[in-house]
Amino acid sequence: MPSKNHFLLVDFLKTFAALTIILHHFSSYGQIAEDARQVLPGIMTWLFEYGRYAVQIFLVMGGYLAAQSLTRTGGLKTSRELLKVIFNRYLRLFAPYVVALLVTILCAWVARFWVQDEFVGESETMGQFLAHLFFLQGILGLDSISAGVWYVAIDWQLYAILALILGMFPSYRSVIWMLAVLCVTSLLYFNRHGDYENYFIYFMGAYGLGVLAQLCKNYPDPLINRFARVFMALIGIAIVVSSVHQFWLRNILAYGVAIVLIFWGDWAYKDQYKDHSNKLKNPRTHKLVNAILWGSRRSYCAFLIHFSFILLVNSLYIGWGMSQRHDGVLAIALMLVALAGSWMAANYLYRWVEVPARKIKL
Repeated sequence: MPSKNHFLLVDFLKTFAALTIILHHFSSYGQIAEDARQVLPGIMTWLFEYGRYAVQIFLVMGGYLAAQSLTRTGGLKTSRELLKVIFNRYLRLFAPYVVALLVTILCAWVARFWVQDEFVGESETMGQFLAHLFFLQGILGLDSISAGVWYVAIDWQLYAILALILGMFPSYRSVIWMLAVLCVTSLLYFNRHGDYENYFIYFMGAYGLGVLAQLCKNYPDPLINRFARVFMALIGIAIVVSSVHQFWLRNILAYGVAIVLIFWGDWAYKDQYKDHSNKLKNPRTHKLVNAILWGSRRSYCAFLIHFSFILLVNSLYIGWGMSQRHDGVLAIALMLVALAGSWMAANYLYRWVEVPARKIKL
C-alpha cells in the first residue's frame, strides 16, 4: 500500500492541544481535581489557569485546515454548492458528537447518584438535547451537556462563515481584506466582551489568522501569498500596539501559532504505518511519529468523550469512599487511568463512528 504524506507540525499541534484541553478539564472538575492539587499544586494550578489557552491552537489550526480544504474546492460560487459544503461539514462533525453526547448523558445519570457537584448538572431535557444537535445550546442560553461541546458549535459557525466569504467575494484579494477586517475587530473588540462568546465573531481573530497563514504560503498564486503576508504583518503590529494598553495572552499565542504554521506548517512526512521502508532506520523516531499521528487522528473524538470519564472517575472516587481519605496520590493515579481510558474510548469512537460516518455526505 502506498504511503501517504502528513504534516508533522499540524499533527503535533492537534495532539498537543487536545491533550492540554483534556488535562485542563481534569484539573477543573470534581473532588479528584481538588485532592490532586494537594500533591501537585503547581502543575494543577497551571493546567487550571492556562490550559484553556490551548483553544487558541485549535482555532488557528481550524482556520488553517479549513482554508486548505475550501481553497481547493471548486463550485463555491453557486448557492447550492455553498450550502452543500456547509452541510457536509455539519455531517462530518455530527456522528461522533451525538454518540459522545449520549454517552455523557448516561455517565451523568450514573454520577448523580454519588456526586453532588455543580459540574454534573441537572438532568438533561429533550429541548436541551435537541438544541445541542443543532449547535444552538450556547445561543439559546442552555447549559452544556458536556465540557467543550461549545467548541464544536463555534467550529461549524466559523467554517460556514469562511465558506460564505470565499463564495461571495470574486477575488482572493477581497477575501483577504474581509478576513483582515474581521480578524482585527474580533481580536481588539469582540474577543474582549463575553456577550459575544457564543458567536463566531468572538473567535474569528484566531481562526482568521489560521486562514491567512494558509494563504501566506500554500496558495498557488505568489501575488496572493505576498498580499496575505502584508496583512499578516499589519495584524501583528496591531496586536503588539494593543498589548501595550492591555496584554492579552491568547492573542499573542494565536499569532505565534499562525507564524509557526507559515514557516513549518507544510513540513511533510510519510505515514509511518504504511511506509515500512523507514521502520528500521530510526525506531525511536518511528514510534514518536506513530504516536503523534495516532493522537492527531483521534484528537476530535478524545475531545468529545473525555468528560464522560471525568464523571465516571469522580463517581468511583466518591461512591467507593476513597474521597474521604483525601489521598492526592490516589487521585492522580485515578486521573491518569481516566485519561488513558479517554484516549482508548476515543480510538473506538474514531474507528467505529467517525471514520464510517465520513461516507455520509451530500
